[in-house]
Amino acid sequence: MLRNAWYVAAWADEIDERPVEQQILGDAVVLWRKADGDPAAVSAFCSHRRLSLARGQVLGDRIACGYHGLQFAADGRCVTVPCQQGVPRGADIRGYPVAQRYGLVWIWMGDAALADPATIIHIAEWGSPAWGYNRGASMVYDCNYLLITDNLLDPSHVAWVHPTSFGGSSCEAVPMRIREAPSGYTVSRWIMDAPVTPFYRDLVPFAGHADRLQHYEVRYPSHAVIKAVFVPAGQGGDDAQTDWGKDAFLMDSYNFITPETESRSRYYWFQLRNVRPDDAHLSQAMSAAVLSAFSEDLAVLNEVQRGMDTCQDPHISIATDAGPLRYRHRLGQLIAAEQSA
Repeated sequence: MLRNAWYVAAWADEIDERPVEQQILGDAVVLWRKADGDPAAVSAFCSHRRLSLARGQVLGDRIACGYHGLQFAADGRCVTVPCQQGVPRGADIRGYPVAQRYGLVWIWMGDAALADPATIIHIAEWGSPAWGYNRGASMVYDCNYLLITDNLLDPSHVAWVHPTSFGGSSCEAVPMRIREAPSGYTVSRWIMDAPVTPFYRDLVPFAGHADRLQHYEVRYPSHAVIKAVFVPAGQGGDDAQTDWGKDAFLMDSYNFITPETESRSRYYWFQLRNVRPDDAHLSQAMSAAVLSAFSEDLAVLNEVQRGMDTCQDPHISIATDAGPLRYRHRLGQLIAAEQSA
């Protein structure tokens, strides 16, 4: 796994003055909020008897072990050991750089000296009164995180996994366009002059057939931006266009996958939309509908992992795997370079 990268550790409202333990890239990490409200994160286990600091308590900016009271600063330094003068050598634990953006707490799992919050994904529409927002709770997948990035670089799966929501028969056979960027890969396609699929039917502000852009972009290490654009039939087909006109429907779905272990992943997601931004009922309905669709992905990918683990025969690749395979190859190169450095 790529360690010199920002991952989502939790929703911001999941972290308060009570310590919380999370598993991230195989590391057990404890998060809490300091006196000023900023999040902090250190290695989960006390350097004395290895009790999880999640069983301790927060004292101002510090976290204290619930066994013998050793206190640790947000950078992992042990600053107090009760019943003795001074701190013994080896008492420090690891601290992790953290930042809060978009209602999420982000954590840097690699070299702390390389952590720059400015490199966290930029979302231009965040906070804009012209864009509505909906989200759901984090989801736990019992599969490797790369099976999820495979899925997020594959628009074709919606025809088969989500036929009553995101997909439909119009999504079955249109070929994909693959583009590489320094940040990752994008797989996209225009579906021209087709009925609006069920999930979007009440959102699209025009009647009749539509031209639809499916834009599936995955950035290293495991963050996806899925853009849906619907315009009246005959007005689509230009990926570079930015002004779609008053009748266009736009929805940007932000998806952040945090590997817990090789076989378990957490999935954080929210959507921004350009219609009815103040409609709280619509936001709730969209969250429920997205959760239902993503639960279909979860069920499929958990079964894919089971098949990969149990079937001894080699599996094949097909044309729609081109984007995911290229992404995996380049990510593997980044991981290898990081490890050799």
